[in-house]
Amino acid sequence: MNGLSVRLRQVDGWRSISSREEAVASELESQMESPAELAKRLKLPFRQLHLLTRALTHRSFVNENSNVLEDNERLEFLGDAVLDFVVGAWVYNRCPEMHEGDLTRLRSALVRNEQLAVFSRELKLDRALRLGRGELNAGGGRRVGLLGAAFEALIGALFLEAGIEEVKKFVEPLLNNARDKVLNRVEIYDPKSRLQEWAQAQKLGIPDYILVESRGPDHAKTFDVEVKVAGRVYGRGTGSSKHIAELMAAQTALETLKVI
Repeated sequence: MNGLSVRLRQVDGWRSISSREEAVASELESQMESPAELAKRLKLPFRQLHLLTRALTHRSFVNENSNVLEDNERLEFLGDAVLDFVVGAWVYNRCPEMHEGDLTRLRSALVRNEQLAVFSRELKLDRALRLGRGELNAGGGRRVGLLGAAFEALIGALFLEAGIEEVKKFVEPLLNNARDKVLNRVEIYDPKSRLQEWAQAQKLGIPDYILVESRGPDHAKTFDVEVKVAGRVYGRGTGSSKHIAELMAAQTALETLKVI
């Protein structure tokens, strides 16, 4: 086989690969959810659908479509600031027992990009993202950075469309669902350690946590735990896991003992 034939076979091979990529991208595009469909599914009050469309538009789509002028990066910037405020206010109101440093850590855990990507997946935002074909073929709709940025852009657009109250209405259920998981994953506030330090300083031994009751189906159990110090019950807590219930019981005990 001469060199020209080899080169022609290589060119034909590249054409075949390109054709397969085009087919994959076309199929993904045909399954894409429109901004209007997304707004309806998520019950978002968008009248200015161009704002929502922009929030869903990645710069790779703009690069490949000369008629599209703006991507979602400015809305991402705005959404980041709005989320900081909304999440900060939510943490402050929902966690009155926490000190300033613990509030900061919890807020940071809830607005970090990995957590925002979790929110995006829960909302299935990837169905509606407008990505360039290269980004689509590279699996961009699954990338944490891209998903987190898209969520911020959506919040920025919602703020411009409907104001801070609508943002709170939309975001707070997501925060309520994420709180226990974040507390389990991140050492933000540890009343168990504080209670143990106090008890040992008073020469009362190590606090004892007792499971009083568990109820509900296996996939959604609720646990009640009591904590004893030197044989006496000082606190009781309830949570979606034994760990969370113990944290709540320790917090109640610290308040009862006036340690905090």
